[in-house]
Amino acid sequence: MSYEVLARKWRPHSFDELVGQQHVVQALSNALDNDRLHHAYLFTGTRGVGKTTLARIFSKALNCEEGISSKPCGECSSCQEIDQGRFIDLLEVDAASRTKVDQTRELLENVPYAPVRGRYKVYLIDEVHMFSAGSFNALLKTLEEPPPHVKFLLATTDPQKLPMTVLSRCLQFGLKRLTPDQIRGQLQHILTSEKIDFDAQALALLASGADGSMRDGLSLMDQAIAFGGGEVRESQVQVMLGTVSRDYVYGLLDAVACGDGALLMERIAEVAERAPDFRSVLDEMLRILHRIAIELAVPGVERDEADASRLSQLANCLQPEEVQLYYQIGVTGKRDMFHAPDLRSGFEMVLLRMLAFRPDAGGSRPQKAVAEKRTQQRPAATASPAQSTPQPGNQKIQQASPNYASDQQTTTPQAPPAQTSTADDWSAIVAALDLGGVSRQLAVNCVLKSIDEKKVCLTLQQNHRALKSEMSERRLQTALCEHFNNKSLLLEIEIGELGSDTPAQQQAQADEQKVVDAREQMAQDPLVKAARQQLGATLLEETVKPV
Repeated sequence: MSYEVLARKWRPHSFDELVGQQHVVQALSNALDNDRLHHAYLFTGTRGVGKTTLARIFSKALNCEEGISSKPCGECSSCQEIDQGRFIDLLEVDAASRTKVDQTRELLENVPYAPVRGRYKVYLIDEVHMFSAGSFNALLKTLEEPPPHVKFLLATTDPQKLPMTVLSRCLQFGLKRLTPDQIRGQLQHILTSEKIDFDAQALALLASGADGSMRDGLSLMDQAIAFGGGEVRESQVQVMLGTVSRDYVYGLLDAVACGDGALLMERIAEVAERAPDFRSVLDEMLRILHRIAIELAVPGVERDEADASRLSQLANCLQPEEVQLYYQIGVTGKRDMFHAPDLRSGFEMVLLRMLAFRPDAGGSRPQKAVAEKRTQQRPAATASPAQSTPQPGNQKIQQASPNYASDQQTTTPQAPPAQTSTADDWSAIVAALDLGGVSRQLAVNCVLKSIDEKKVCLTLQQNHRALKSEMSERRLQTALCEHFNNKSLLLEIEIGELGSDTPAQQQAQADEQKVVDAREQMAQDPLVKAARQQLGATLLEETVKPV
């Protein structure tokens, strides 16, 4: 016997076997059991969600020899002939191949005649939106007042193309797209019944690739079984679908969160070695960003146990506004990828755009400024002793520059003092650190408890504990080691009450004072005074911003 594809072999034969669409099943079951039958039904929905299957089950319930019921027996000759597609009183028509008005009139010629075998003569018209205007006109009168022995079951993926005169004559049921969990559950049930080995994560990939269509999911699974030689494995499904492991996607997002362009390009090269569909990789990034946004808004609501720790760790390293920006850049970039010279370059530009437009939160410096500082520091680190000694001709310049000493302290790493815990000292250290993103937010929201040659102890307030993660601590410790030129320097951060203002609070106070000074200066301006005295003008203080 020839092989039968899974989509046909596992087509539901009763309402109980249908996956999803419970709202439609309940309405049709009640209508059948209570004998409240309409003469025309319209089933709408995307491809592969069960429109035609539902219509066939409904036809079987109408013509079952055991009587009209929501649970047809499935064993009588009428039920079996409907399942086999050879029931004489079920006329299945593909509207796409019968668009002409003459073909529609020919179809409706037999409407007045009684059914041959069944209780009802059922006209199942698939893709009914493909009918021409003349065909719809020919159908209208019959559709409105058919003989009592005729039922019309219409199915379409595009109900907007149907005339309102047709819609008003039908009971319309909108079939929903199936969720990935529903598709995955059905795929698992089928593979278990077929005794085929599979990976749970492989089914998750297939369910996601099905895009809400059960038929597409079954077709993909057929392809995966053939590709895997009788097995469904995650690595093989990834190759088949052009996707990569979620670990690589998390690696890309980690590099974006770090703001590390070199690391990002390395991660992209690793992904490219697996010849993926870069649009699928971007889609997976957007899914993870969506889950991160939910996790940040409502912790614990959106949680997949398979990667809960990775998701939580990444969520601790990102601010909500960063996640929203990255998501918007990704959605816009997905559209622009089709206009790029190739998909990889388009994908790279999307991720580089995320780096270029990272929010400058908490006073973090732009990437260009960081790069310039590194360029300035490199010659100072490699200069010869003769070059590092101030020349006599430059003494006047050195003395005239009030920032000369501070510039020397910034460019030359120094050992930490023996003991200090003042807020000003920590603010100066943070200003000199090469940090950005969450790690800088962690630094500016801490106060210095103590510092010596071996350890830096910081205190973080309770309401900012989300900033404390393994990644942000590691970056802050690395920056401190580089600043003090001490690779063995340890970092310890405790949660507790602060004894002084953090750098972030100091900066906020300084910004507030600038606004007050700017408003006072504006109020004392001669032009403003003249406008007030002569014109009765009013100064809108909330619009005054410091330069």
